[in-house]
Amino acid sequence: MKTTRNTTAKTAVLEVFEKSKTALSHTEIQKQLNGICDRVTIYRILDRLMNDDIIHKISNLDGTVKYAKCNHSHQRVHIHNHAHFSCENCHEITCLENVKPSYIMPHNYKVKEINFTLSGLCPNCLNSNI
Repeated sequence: MKTTRNTTAKTAVLEVFEKSKTALSHTEIQKQLNGICDRVTIYRILDRLMNDDIIHKISNLDGTVKYAKCNHSHQRVHIHNHAHFSCENCHEITCLENVKPSYIMPHNYKVKEINFTLSGLCPNCLNSNI
């Protein structure tokens, strides 16, 4: 049985993702929620949203886990195998939907998931360094 508190928390987490153009860590999400719910509830909501294909998980180059809203609009089959960009300066992670990474696998391997993360400077940091 769902509680009102959980529904309110889930709605608040969804609003955080709607407002964000970059991937967010659990800590960043918790800060934006201003005490609406505890950290365990946030993890449960994130798990539920991943299971429902509303968000996906990204492991950053430094091992930090971040979450981003899924973009369903242009894909017939929903997959998360797209590239991500990790800015070395501001540490934001952005989904790159239009980048098509490629790889060649030996014939005796079966790929089930791909995690491509490119790193460098994002447009904001690149422009501020000019």
